[in-house]
Amino acid sequence: MGTLYLVRHGQASLGADDYDNLSSLGQRQSVRLGEYLAHKGLQFDAVYTGSLKRHAQTWAGIAQGMGSSKSLEPTVRTGLNEYDSDAVIRSTSTEPPPRPTTPEAVRAHFLRLRSGLQQWAAGTVTPEGMLPYREFAAGVAEVLALIRSQHSGNVLLVSSGGPIGTAVALTLGTSPEAFVELNMRIRNTALTEFAFTPKRHALLTFNTLPHLDAAPYADWASYS
Repeated sequence: MGTLYLVRHGQASLGADDYDNLSSLGQRQSVRLGEYLAHKGLQFDAVYTGSLKRHAQTWAGIAQGMGSSKSLEPTVRTGLNEYDSDAVIRSTSTEPPPRPTTPEAVRAHFLRLRSGLQQWAAGTVTPEGMLPYREFAAGVAEVLALIRSQHSGNVLLVSSGGPIGTAVALTLGTSPEAFVELNMRIRNTALTEFAFTPKRHALLTFNTLPHLDAAPYADWASYS
């Protein structure tokens, strides 16, 4: 039986011109996670990531924290890429999405995002430039099946809240809409663990931050 460690990327740059870069906090979160994994003595047979910059940057930080002079070359799968949050918001409103640069704008952003994701998951909208949710979920399922067929040890997967929430929903056999609430709760660099055999995955833990469970890191938890 193997163990799959799913990691959401470190804090990205919400409100900036290019969200797809880790913030300074996101970089620290990633390195700290690597330090924790090294302290636990974990080694990985394989690493999977999406193709987004924040995925690659998060893996680089983890590898740095683990002290890996010869880090594993990740297998990059676009099925682990996140949905387009702006497109999701635009799909349910004619008003342009507010730039989330103030607390009020951040709240408005995530309220509209949740509504759009619920409709996308239900199949009532398909945001511009995106696949229907069932095809998005199929891309995640394809990666999970690949891991089951190719590995039997420890595997690390670095992705985003949407694919990880979908992976949990698929593993638990929930309705597609359940992925929305799972997705909205996943914190940056949080660990979710699956046990797996060639036949199936089973959920062990969800959305934990053991690497930040100490006083010096009390204010390092984040959601974006």
